[in-house]
Amino acid sequence: MRNLLLTILALWGSTTIAQNKQLIYGVEEIPQALLLNPGSKVPQKMHFGVPFLSQLHLNIGSSGVSAYDIFGQSNVDINTRIRNKIFEMKNTDFFTATQQLELINFGWRAKNEIYFSGGLYQEFDFIFYFPRDLAILAWEGNRDYLDYEFDLGELNTTGDLMTVYHFGANKQITKKLTVGLRAKLYSSMFSYRSTNNSGTFVTRLGDGTVNIYEHTVQNANVTVETSGYASLRELDGASQVTSEILGRAFFGGNLGIGVDLGATYDINNNWTVSGSLLDLGAVFHSKDVETYQATGTYTLNGIELIFPPLSDGESTFPYYDNLEDEIEREIPIDTLHNGYTQMRPLKVNGGLTYKFGKAVGRGGDCDCRNGGGGVDRNQSVGLQVYSIFRPKLPQTAGTLFYYRRLTEFVSAKATYTVDPYSYSNVGLGVTADIGKFNFYVAADNLLRYGNLAKAKSVSLQLGLNIKIDEE
Repeated sequence: MRNLLLTILALWGSTTIAQNKQLIYGVEEIPQALLLNPGSKVPQKMHFGVPFLSQLHLNIGSSGVSAYDIFGQSNVDINTRIRNKIFEMKNTDFFTATQQLELINFGWRAKNEIYFSGGLYQEFDFIFYFPRDLAILAWEGNRDYLDYEFDLGELNTTGDLMTVYHFGANKQITKKLTVGLRAKLYSSMFSYRSTNNSGTFVTRLGDGTVNIYEHTVQNANVTVETSGYASLRELDGASQVTSEILGRAFFGGNLGIGVDLGATYDINNNWTVSGSLLDLGAVFHSKDVETYQATGTYTLNGIELIFPPLSDGESTFPYYDNLEDEIEREIPIDTLHNGYTQMRPLKVNGGLTYKFGKAVGRGGDCDCRNGGGGVDRNQSVGLQVYSIFRPKLPQTAGTLFYYRRLTEFVSAKATYTVDPYSYSNVGLGVTADIGKFNFYVAADNLLRYGNLAKAKSVSLQLGLNIKIDEE
């Protein structure tokens, strides 16, 4: 069990890559800003994402431990460092992985001034909360924890692999207000979740008649819901599994629906406020569903060894087989096939921007189409907030930023972010319009680039699009 804990810490600590979308939120030059706020301002006439290149991001990280904490140069023994981190971390710390690959992205402005956009992307999302009690039990054992109730409810994890089809509309309603709505269709390829578990494990002094200690699993209620897993067990080889999963990407899996909502409001020529709700929806799991549920109470007083005389070739009592049968009888694991509904993790974005400097673009002071709305300037500062609702607690980040249009074709944005990973996250993003092509690249946690092992999160984003601007 110690080796398992060490392996988990090593894998996550050595690949702490996280994605901070606040770097492109509100940057109107990037078409993907519409995915973060369907009600953001859209300056272009149309856009087309270069397939498989318009947006790619990866997020692998942990909130409570880095690679340097475990494997960095130190006079402290590695086992001591692991033990220290186990006791430092809380049961709300988490390991997370999120990957998104945009396959298709497009948009155009209709004659009625509505900007329509749509596309398709693949997404993987995983979170595993640190089960502190169970980690202590695995690392330390229960000898020094008599009468302490280890909480089985700390087991909390979810994982989803899906494709998302989306289509939306964006329109400037008044000279100050722009709103947007996007409909989504989810096609789940694989999903599991284990949340809302309960129960305890405790070791107490026994009555002394059989053994010194008695070990009790009390009121256990542990459930793992899966969708798209059972049928994969029957396939032979990785190629069949891959073919089956890819087939579910095109409406072959369990389906769901959702919406994104967003708006941008110009308070005056300098101040702008914006906000969005993303993935307000659910996936309805009804096909290829299996739920594993273990419930019950069981007390082990130890195994009383019996040494009867044995004939040649006769085996001894099957102690452990009998113990396994007894546990399965007292805490049975039932397999159910009931469908279930899974809410998507709701995401909330918000921003407040102060623009200053020279007037630029279509929002200039002399732009007759601007109609008295906010004026685009070559510089801005502001505050952005982001939150995603997770099984235990929302994960929230706050960002201060400075944006500057360096030339007519190149813009940059610098950010300082406070999130569950750190309080010293400095990022930088650059976008360039080269002819009809729009290219952007963004990275955060720049202060850790000297030694990435010390970083609990590092972000790298890039994308390539074709944009056709208004004449």
